[in-house]
Amino acid sequence: MSHPEQHRGRRRPRLDRPALVALLFGLAGVGYRLVLTLFTVPVSNSDEATFGLAALHIGQGRERPVFLYGQHYMGMLESYLAAPLVAVAGPSWPVLRLPMLVLYALFLYLIHRLTRRLCTPWFATAVVGLLALGGERVVRDQLTVVGGRPEVKPAVLLMLLITVGLAAGTVRRRRLAVALFGLLVGLAAWSDWLILPYLVVAGLALVWAVRRELLGWSGLLLVVGVAVGIAPMVLDNLRAGPGEDSLTVFREVSTKAGPMPPWSERIRGGLLEGVPLAHGLCPVDGCGRWQQWSGVLYPVLLVVGAALAVLAYRRAADSRGERVGPVVQLALIAGAALTLLSYVRSPLAATSPLDNARYLSVLQLSLPAVLWPLWVAALTAWRGTSSVLGRVTGALSAAVLVALAATTLVITVLFATAGTAASRTEERQARELAAALRANGPHQVYGDYWTCNRLIFNTDETVVCAVLDGDLSPGQNRYRPYWRQVGRAERPGYVVEVDSPMDRRLRRLLADRADATPVREVGGYRVYHPDTPVRPWR
Repeated sequence: MSHPEQHRGRRRPRLDRPALVALLFGLAGVGYRLVLTLFTVPVSNSDEATFGLAALHIGQGRERPVFLYGQHYMGMLESYLAAPLVAVAGPSWPVLRLPMLVLYALFLYLIHRLTRRLCTPWFATAVVGLLALGGERVVRDQLTVVGGRPEVKPAVLLMLLITVGLAAGTVRRRRLAVALFGLLVGLAAWSDWLILPYLVVAGLALVWAVRRELLGWSGLLLVVGVAVGIAPMVLDNLRAGPGEDSLTVFREVSTKAGPMPPWSERIRGGLLEGVPLAHGLCPVDGCGRWQQWSGVLYPVLLVVGAALAVLAYRRAADSRGERVGPVVQLALIAGAALTLLSYVRSPLAATSPLDNARYLSVLQLSLPAVLWPLWVAALTAWRGTSSVLGRVTGALSAAVLVALAATTLVITVLFATAGTAASRTEERQARELAAALRANGPHQVYGDYWTCNRLIFNTDETVVCAVLDGDLSPGQNRYRPYWRQVGRAERPGYVVEVDSPMDRRLRRLLADRADATPVREVGGYRVYHPDTPVRPWR
């Protein structure tokens, strides 16, 4: 606990030893990610650039997007957070990612506060220590601006802390706290639908804690808060044309993955690949067999954690203040179970587990509830208050905790020392391309999806790029004004990766003009600038 210390007539909180160690872990985690942010690691891409361009447009007063350009279900809260910084400092990847770093620090602080309230101080410190580590898969979800996850996790933790405070009677302005809870629900639902399972269980915990109060003004303020937070999404959907509302678009995206694999394959992909990747126990290119054990153990820990929470609820005094801890633990376990169930219902859990493990990153919210049974068993055995079976179970639990920490540490060190080279090389090539086109043109170009928006962001819209597919047909142009601007150019250029399908197709269409067309190679790309445009779709 933090103890007050008398100093010159004022009382100042003094951190106890667990809190001080947690603070050091947190500073190390933030510092590690700050270094990665300054070097643009993990590597940027055009999805992130789309959020960056939206932040640029917001800062300039040109646009007020509700959803990601070209979509109708991914909220733009991250762009709005970055917009003031981008407006002042100009577009750059560290500036764009800085709010994500702040959100990560807030996430660590809130999960430490919640875990101390629910469990014990040293266990809260251990949780912060684990979350301070992170290989590429973990830090990519925490630092890159690709929508949703960095902001919804602190929102859920704050909602649960509000619930604990209301049940324990430590919140003074109760109606204002309930209104804030509702606002967070609305903002999180607008930002990323993947968090809906946690919003449901957090809402049920709130109803349990203050159900009588919700029948009066508090209930009205809760509804108002939700309405205000989710208002951008609702208003946009009211104006959307047929088939362009969020639910329809999201359903279409979710069902485009082809035939449904059997449950066994989806569960295997979700548990043995998705869960270890989401918790930083595997490198980004996949899990070895020795790293998949955590996925097998995960549902067991969910069941044991739920049983411990129910037992603690029944043993607690008959008051909401005493029982709110087990209720919130049950909410965290239920949120993880529902999230995992929702994930394995998708065919992507089986067909592409490496690319889609990011959808399980919200499971970090439940880490305290999942690991608590292991900590309790290990601590009981350490104190020598258990039977022989209990001591064996405790020793195994301690071994599992040590293995989790050691594996996460190894993955983090390998990424920090050897896994960043490829990202830095790719980022350098992208900046070389941007600098060359910005200085010497052409300033209106065609390229593939993963080239265009990153190129536009890197050049502060000095170079405008329109997206083509590999066969030189119109591609996924998220922001239509760019496509129209390049379409009006009398002599557009073409930026293609060396020897890519687009490169070969373009040379065939240029035919006799290929050798006479000005072309130069920059950073792994070829830049063509023919005298007359090549637009086969016309």
